Amino acid sequence: MSGFILAIDQGTTSTRAIVFDDSYRVRGVGQQEFPQHFPASGWVEHDPEDLWRTTLDTVRFALADAGLSAADLAGIGITNQRETTVVWDRQTGQAIHNAIVWQDRRTAEVCHRLKADGAEPMVSAKTGLILDPYFSGTKVAYILDNVSGARARAEAGALAFGTVDSFLLWRLTGGRVHATDATNASRTLLYDIRRGDWDDDLLALIRVPRAMLPEVHDSAADFGTTDPSLFGAAIPLRGIAGDQQAATVGQACFAPGMIKSTYGTGCFAVLNTGPDFVPSKNRLLTTIAYRLDGKTTYALEGSIFVAGAAVQWLRDGLKVVERSDQTGPMAEAADPAQTVYMVPAFTGLGAPWWDADARGAIFGLTRATGPNELARAALEAVCYQTRDLLEAMRRDWAGDADTVLRVDGGMVASDWTMQRLADLLDACVDRPTVLETTALGAAWLAGRQAGVWPDQAGFSASWRLDRRFLPAMDEEVRTLKLAGWADAVRRTLTHPLQN
Repeated sequence: MSGFILAIDQGTTSTRAIVFDDSYRVRGVGQQEFPQHFPASGWVEHDPEDLWRTTLDTVRFALADAGLSAADLAGIGITNQRETTVVWDRQTGQAIHNAIVWQDRRTAEVCHRLKADGAEPMVSAKTGLILDPYFSGTKVAYILDNVSGARARAEAGALAFGTVDSFLLWRLTGGRVHATDATNASRTLLYDIRRGDWDDDLLALIRVPRAMLPEVHDSAADFGTTDPSLFGAAIPLRGIAGDQQAATVGQACFAPGMIKSTYGTGCFAVLNTGPDFVPSKNRLLTTIAYRLDGKTTYALEGSIFVAGAAVQWLRDGLKVVERSDQTGPMAEAADPAQTVYMVPAFTGLGAPWWDADARGAIFGLTRATGPNELARAALEAVCYQTRDLLEAMRRDWAGDADTVLRVDGGMVASDWTMQRLADLLDACVDRPTVLETTALGAAWLAGRQAGVWPDQAGFSASWRLDRRFLPAMDEEVRTLKLAGWADAVRRTLTHPLQN
């Protein structure tokens, strides 16, 4: 059988399709951006048809770029922006509302009310999550409550809910398969990650009918085949994982204690905790890293809502840069005498703060502050937030956490940013030769299931280092900079108990 695997990487701002050969080399790529919709402050939506259209186009382009046909593929793996919520009609396949994106904060008041009612301990014990609008469950309830007749139709089984992977799987299989994997299910607030099943208590609390939920499979499984009319032949769908879990797999973080951090629209650090469900005492998330052969591997995760999105804001909102890749050289050229902090809470603050009502702020501005200083502040904000996450992980994890951080995502191409990250973490930062680790992780799941790619040990042996960044900042300077960041965050938080 062919060793070619195609990965669909459906992200927050663009969709990519990448063809890998059995040596993990990229043979073909397709990518398209799509519009973001902001109907109100803190609200973020996508048109599900944009997600579908860009998926079809990029798959076709990647196949053409690789010089392959659909029949040449051993399988497809899907990885997706997590928590983003789609509800669609089972008969027509049409969404009844725009997709509500993971960044969206419209259900913050619902989450506050459930917390006030004392529901969070039960939710956390079952899901490993906290009550926050970040997750899918309250988004589903919002759609059912705000689209005429939707709740009755959902209870009658006429509507389907899914994260983006489920929606794409439904469309790719011509409506034959309504399923997801354990990693995506674990991000809904509706799934008991200890028992491995949808939970009736959670469904009743958040008011989501069981009839609209997808079937949950392992991350490497047989998810059906594509409709032959789409790409010229039926292609087996053999792997699904949420983007951060796929990156964990793609970075070969299979051993307990290994840590990866992905820098895209947001930033997400994941610590493998093996078979142990580790409840966090520091407001991290306990989640499923992957499920293979029916065995669950857990993780601690810290979520930063705005990383690359801050750079996009400099480019598209303030227009102080023309291209994102200009920010590294600009940061290097910034005035070292100026101390500017950006707290990019454009859609609230994630871990370890979880303040849905916080909004962005910039501190330390003077008349001399210019684009270079703003670029440095945006990049440093990502590094400071990563430090907050890793400190919380070290407090939660009783085992030996790796002192090396494996990094991936678009921002890691910037040498300046990775060096500053190592400096502020006071830890080594490893950048791999293959930066497409999210897509690679989805491809490995599909390749493993197809039997054409190696097991975990064989895949781990293939991981290659591009560059290791070593900390070089003076300890006194680091301490002062971290204290300034902590003060900036304190001034941004809105929760009285955290001020």
